[in-house]
Amino acid sequence: MMVEEDNRETVLRYVAAFNEGDMEALQQVFSPDAQVYGVLGWGSIKEAIPIWQELWAAFGLQLLIESMVAEGEVVAVRYTERGHSVGSFRGGPVTGKSYEIVAMEWFQMHHGKIHRRWGARDYAAQMRQMGLPLS
Repeated sequence: MMVEEDNRETVLRYVAAFNEGDMEALQQVFSPDAQVYGVLGWGSIKEAIPIWQELWAAFGLQLLIESMVAEGEVVAVRYTERGHSVGSFRGGPVTGKSYEIVAMEWFQMHHGKIHRRWGARDYAAQMRQMGLPLS
């Protein structure tokens, strides 16, 4: 049970840092060789950080944990993700409109750090709710 609690705690730190847009704190919860998989592709944590900065600056997004399950080295989380168009995303317009979608993330942990992270969200619904084109 201790491993699961430690892993849950790491994921909670990830969510808190993500919600604050604190990229330095985000990097600290990932292993140096971590891989991040998501809607916009995949890569190392160093490749993901600029994408997350861009998303955070454009949408001011917030993750609200609805449920979390931890078993061994795996943690799965379902969120309500909310945000609004406050900055340009990849050259698109700023609409000021908000969105709310369901998002899910699956984490593979290693020695108390996030080693792999897969994210799934309804990107099309997110863009549609904010009146933005799919890019």
